[in-house]
Amino acid sequence: MRDEYDFSQSVPNPYLKKLKKQVTIRLEENVVGYFKQLSEQTGIPYQSLINLYLQDCVRTERKPSLEWR
Repeated sequence: MRDEYDFSQSVPNPYLKKLKKQVTIRLEENVVGYFKQLSEQTGIPYQSLINLYLQDCVRTERKPSLEWR
């Protein structure tokens, strides 16, 4: 390794905005099962599918319809 490095020609990280934050959420088994089944059909990991769905909700400003009984 060198003692010093020259970063004068470096560029900002283009992936910085796409960093993900790890969270723990409790999902019902049927929700996980649905996305796992969809994962098998599409070849996309189920956690990525959940993230894509939530991104779509954010983009379209979709809100859940809640019914209190």
